[in-house]
Amino acid sequence: MTQRTLGGTSRKQKRKSGFRARKRTSNGRRVISARRKKGRHRLSV
Repeated sequence: MTQRTLGGTSRKQKRKSGFRARKRTSNGRRVISARRKKGRHRLSV
């Protein structure tokens, strides 16, 4: 049986790169604002 390309759990994904995780740090807030400026439909996971 072949492996899927991307492993990991959704909880880990949310904790690492979710919206609230981004808002916690100053660099993360910079990421969110940059994505807003670019006009991204999805700001984070």
